Amino acid sequence: MSSNLAIDRQYKDWLADLKHKVRNAQIKAALKVNAELLTLYWELGADLVAKQVNTKWGDGLIAQLSNDLITEFPEMKGFSRTNLMYIKKWYLFYAQSSGFVQQPVGQMEADEGSQPAIEHSVQQVVALVTQIPWGHNIVIITKCKQLDEALYYVQNTLTHHWSRAVLVHQIESRLYQREGKAINNFDLTLPQPQSDLARQTLKDPYIFDFLRLTYDYNERDLENALVDHITRFLLELGAGFSYLGRQYHLEVGDQDFYIDLLFYHVRLHCYVVIELKTTQFQPEYTGKLNFYLSAVDDLLRSGEDQPSIGILICKDKNKTVAEYALRDIHKPIGVSEYQLTQSLPDDLKSSLPSIEEIERELGGLDEWHT
Repeated sequence: MSSNLAIDRQYKDWLADLKHKVRNAQIKAALKVNAELLTLYWELGADLVAKQVNTKWGDGLIAQLSNDLITEFPEMKGFSRTNLMYIKKWYLFYAQSSGFVQQPVGQMEADEGSQPAIEHSVQQVVALVTQIPWGHNIVIITKCKQLDEALYYVQNTLTHHWSRAVLVHQIESRLYQREGKAINNFDLTLPQPQSDLARQTLKDPYIFDFLRLTYDYNERDLENALVDHITRFLLELGAGFSYLGRQYHLEVGDQDFYIDLLFYHVRLHCYVVIELKTTQFQPEYTGKLNFYLSAVDDLLRSGEDQPSIGILICKDKNKTVAEYALRDIHKPIGVSEYQLTQSLPDDLKSSLPSIEEIERELGGLDEWHT
């Protein structure tokens, strides 16, 4: 009977569904353990700050506490002196940034009313930062300077399930500073909230530092190189882009036309046409892209799709010229630059890890304390 079950379609479908439920339960359990542990870390960080200010225990407190906790809890890996220093730094980063750090008793009245306005409550901050692994938290507080930037990377880690390697890359490539900064006409050509979502998908500049191009490369060389490194290109474009093809053929009026790169964005529910230019932006480029968007909307777009979006990526651009060029264009277009100068980790493979990678990232507490 068991051998028959192994090939029974209904059983196999039920088993696949059950495996999916088990994996989800494992991930939720790991997340719950992570949240409980990081809540403890937050309370410990607050206590460390308060004790070092309000007692005479001195700088030796953390070393002594580390020794005592390791002796009592030898199976736990989070009580090394180094990790206790990170816990204190983690607490202070968010507490000082949001204006709710504990103060010495003698300074409470003197400083009353002098604290900056609190834009993020302690509850909001703790609720966010305790949902991501400890290793991710260490990366964020050591590489970010401002609260808003740090919380941006926390939220995106939760939304896109970034691995630690991807998180490091996104911070080092200054994603926070680049996202949503491209010149575009989305407010005039797309309804809300589509226009806001579309704007967030654009970056300026795009970083193509994973490419190795000779000095005299042309547009086809650039296009070929991006397709050859499509996984890293998709990472740079951002979550939601699905690659459909290069030199995508369209027939209009018995003539053949070829789109440099065609994508579909699963969150925006629309086609995305990308045109690459290895020269400075010229106004006529928007006319050609506008034509491609009209053709894609007529030939490919279905009734369930939103209006297609165009992204023109140039070597350089004059902001004023680009704004004038988009002023009377009725198709949604964004204009960005690209750079080839920064470095990308060799082991970076994807911004969307598999279930196994998520489990590996969340399932091992030991890794969070290294």
